Amino acid sequence: MKTSDFLFLAGAAALLAPFFLCPALYDAYTACNAAHPYLLAFLKFGILSTAGEALGLRIKTGRYNEPGFGLLPRAVVWGFLGMWIAAAMKVFASGVPLFAQSLGLEEVPAAMKGAFSPTKLLGALLVSTAMNTTFGPVFMTFHKISDTHILAHGGSLRALLRPIPVGRTLASLNWQVQWNFVFKKTIPLFWIPAHTITFLLPPNYQVLFAALLGVALGVLLSLAAVASRKG
Repeated sequence: MKTSDFLFLAGAAALLAPFFLCPALYDAYTACNAAHPYLLAFLKFGILSTAGEALGLRIKTGRYNEPGFGLLPRAVVWGFLGMWIAAAMKVFASGVPLFAQSLGLEEVPAAMKGAFSPTKLLGALLVSTAMNTTFGPVFMTFHKISDTHILAHGGSLRALLRPIPVGRTLASLNWQVQWNFVFKKTIPLFWIPAHTITFLLPPNYQVLFAALLGVALGVLLSLAAVASRKG
């Protein structure tokens, strides 16, 4: 392990340990999360999902950051994307059970508010499937556009102040990869099962777990990229 690996692990421990060791801090976090859910979503995704990207870069290149990668602008973008995700999760978690009820699955709305049961599992799967087959592709495409824009500006914070040439960026994307891998593989094989678990959790843990999934996916994608190069 390199010194940077120890620093990364130490930073993660310093960030997370107080919540387990200090009940008062955990209670303060819970209260703040209830009062300011979107601000906390910004912070959770800004920190955790960016850490996932840094970890993914470490797996691929041996470094947590490099010139042009743009960790700071990525963190800002992830923060705003986190607020968008938090809003979408509320919309789908509220609307899909009612839609299921209209199809004759009368017990789903009540089950989603109760303890684990087969009906709640079904409801969580329906919510996850609906979100990841509608909101998911739009979100993934926008995230790819923002990453491309940041890289095009050398990872500078100036990228956040420059208009994004959306049409030109869309035309430049590798749609074979976007469709055949990002959409066709990660959505059914990773995101739908993972977000099914997300919607089984109590609401105050859902956004945090969703942010942690970004870390897991960054690691998985990087391992796949390394394995592909070796192959």
